[in-house]
Amino acid sequence: MEPLAPADPRHIGEYRLLARLGAGGMGQVYLARNDRGRTVAVKLVRHELAEQEEFRNRFRQEVRAALRVGGEWTAPVLDADTEAPVPWVATGYIAGPALHTVVSGDHGPLPERSVRILASGLAHALRNIHAAGLIHRDLKPSNILVTIDGPRVIDFGIARALETVTDGGLTRTGALVGSPGFMAPEQIRGDRVTPACDIFCLGSVLAYAATGRMPFGSADSGVHALMFRIAQEEPDLEGLPESLAGLVRDCLHKDPEARPTIERILELTTSDATAEPWLPGALIAQLGRHAVQLLEVEQPQAAAPVQPPTMTAPAPKPPGPTPLPTAPPPLPAYGYPHAAVPVTHAPPVPYQPMPAPYAPPTPPPPRKKGGTIALIAVALLVAVAAGGSVYALMGDDGKKSPADAKPGPTTSEPTTPGTNKPSTPAGSSRPPTSPGTQDSGVPAEYVGTWQASFATADGNNTRTMTITQGTTGTQVMTLSGTGPNYDCTWSATLRAPGPPLELGPTQVTSGDPKQCAPGQWSRLDMPDDTTIVRELVGSGGAPLTYTKSG
Repeated sequence: MEPLAPADPRHIGEYRLLARLGAGGMGQVYLARNDRGRTVAVKLVRHELAEQEEFRNRFRQEVRAALRVGGEWTAPVLDADTEAPVPWVATGYIAGPALHTVVSGDHGPLPERSVRILASGLAHALRNIHAAGLIHRDLKPSNILVTIDGPRVIDFGIARALETVTDGGLTRTGALVGSPGFMAPEQIRGDRVTPACDIFCLGSVLAYAATGRMPFGSADSGVHALMFRIAQEEPDLEGLPESLAGLVRDCLHKDPEARPTIERILELTTSDATAEPWLPGALIAQLGRHAVQLLEVEQPQAAAPVQPPTMTAPAPKPPGPTPLPTAPPPLPAYGYPHAAVPVTHAPPVPYQPMPAPYAPPTPPPPRKKGGTIALIAVALLVAVAAGGSVYALMGDDGKKSPADAKPGPTTSEPTTPGTNKPSTPAGSSRPPTSPGTQDSGVPAEYVGTWQASFATADGNNTRTMTITQGTTGTQVMTLSGTGPNYDCTWSATLRAPGPPLELGPTQVTSGDPKQCAPGQWSRLDMPDDTTIVRELVGSGGAPLTYTKSG
């Protein structure tokens, strides 16, 4: 990890940034936490990509699909704002090194049993990703994080947004996304990509994890030579344990139809996945030490504002960062979601190199007697005590939807144009309420129908909000919105009864998916009995005032 740079924002959405995790082809990645203590990795898209509508459209689609991915084998997509001046996406932070860091560092290749359990975990992850209608397309060791209780896959689907853009903003013909050495033949040829593409990449990953070598060699002889070997030659599986060789060879079949299915891979590997621990003791000990360090990372102290960099963007919301001079203590660069590297196969062009690798973790200090057993216990205890924020596995109740946007190509229920406002509107005498407030249901004065309207450059927009009685976690609000080129309906559950009332992130219940997007959680205050002021927390816009109509 690295300290925040002076030009870095200090807040993105509801997340306070703590440190830099790294950078990739899509943008900068930060370690961040929200006000409820959830630790996340926030990827901020590069400005030049944010200005390309073609990229935004693909990014919007991929984020929506990634939000549907469930299961415990992936880093969940928790939050996003695809309509912000600079789009961003937040995923659960996984406190573990990338598989590439483990194998290329001091630990070297994994034992046979660890590789078999790795195969089972990755197969489970791919099954969840494919079930959401996604193809990873860039499964590689740097996109697989190693934790005490199994591997975690990151960057599923999101990297596909890079397919339609290149330097200079021109659409590419024959473009593809992937990383040399971990690509499927059909990706290299520019053929139609199916989920079987991920099976081929899985075979390459398993061969690398077991031997420390890529099955088709390195790019030292040239990227195009490497890609030719992948497309035309047989893999080099020398040194691969015999019990794994058959599975890996089948995964690396040139014909996508001949590769094994996810279910077949699970049949061959799941029996080994029940035993623990799945990693060598020294590696588990290192993960435990890092978990303790992560819990000690403190939020930087607030300081005077710094003017953020400006850019031309389709939405008028200001980022509004607040700079902080201090930085967290240095930690190993774990949990960094590497972006895909675009490679053009026709006509041949020089390959754009991967981002420089991040420094490997500092070697662990000498262990005291019985240290491995003790550190395993510490690591497991830390994972429980962290409430899932260290080994971030977020359940359905915590999974969030993309952030709100002002009316535009995709519309959520936006705030009125303006600047950031205080959390509690002026003139309100009601004290703020945290999500932990005792649940007594929706206060009676909030129940009813409320209306609001506002104007944008495109024309007039109306909102009709209906609030009903309910308890925390149940649906209590429906919202209809109409305006130029859109007609949407949203719903939201009760987050905290207040006052002020807090509603969870909105979900689209009707409307064109290309025009209607989910929204962030909101806070509703009542300065008087006929008015509700609704603030979309973290949206960057002014609250919208509703008047009671029924």
